[in-house]
Amino acid sequence: MNDTNTSIRSLLRPAITSAVLFMLLTGLAYPLITTAAANLLLPWHAQGSLVQRDGKVIGSALLGQDFTAPRYFHPRPSATQAPDPKDPSKTVDSPYNAELSAASNYGPTNRKLIDAVAGRARAYRSENGLAANAPVPVDAVTASASGLDPEISLANAELQLPRVAAQRGLPRADVERLLNEHAATRVFGLFGVPRVNVLDLNLALDALAREGQHGTKS
Repeated sequence: MNDTNTSIRSLLRPAITSAVLFMLLTGLAYPLITTAAANLLLPWHAQGSLVQRDGKVIGSALLGQDFTAPRYFHPRPSATQAPDPKDPSKTVDSPYNAELSAASNYGPTNRKLIDAVAGRARAYRSENGLAANAPVPVDAVTASASGLDPEISLANAELQLPRVAAQRGLPRADVERLLNEHAATRVFGLFGVPRVNVLDLNLALDALAREGQHGTKS
């Protein structure tokens, strides 16, 4: 019996020691080291790429927000949902819900998707003064896989530009300059499309408006 107990302990001891060691290494030491390194080398990214205005956090550069006012550039549609307050077992539409990133997962022949895209296209043409049969950028009428895409294509932004300039009483050239300043090119010149971060661009518009007000008062 003693020999059996000794044999069991000899087998369990290295197994338990290894389990505890790797738990400390991979579950504690590694996360602490990578977190410390990230905060040291890339503090803004490590903290969630948070965007501040007047000392207050107003969002993240990685997450889209629901801008609907005519004086702002509008983001890509969002298909995120949230639990139904009346029945937690069900969900309701909740655009740009950062707590439940998801797509609609509707196939291209799904009637709900077809109707949603058609409705978005009509609304987009109407609010931007386009002809009833004018082409509309894909990202203006379809949601991304995350539902939280913070960027829109430059083609989308350029079609919205006249509306934004008119609503703000700004020369179109000034708004176009801001758009070009905040535009991003293809990754490595190959991947993706020219695009712009909507929150970043709208904040720049607000800053330009404040500068104009201060200039008028002075």
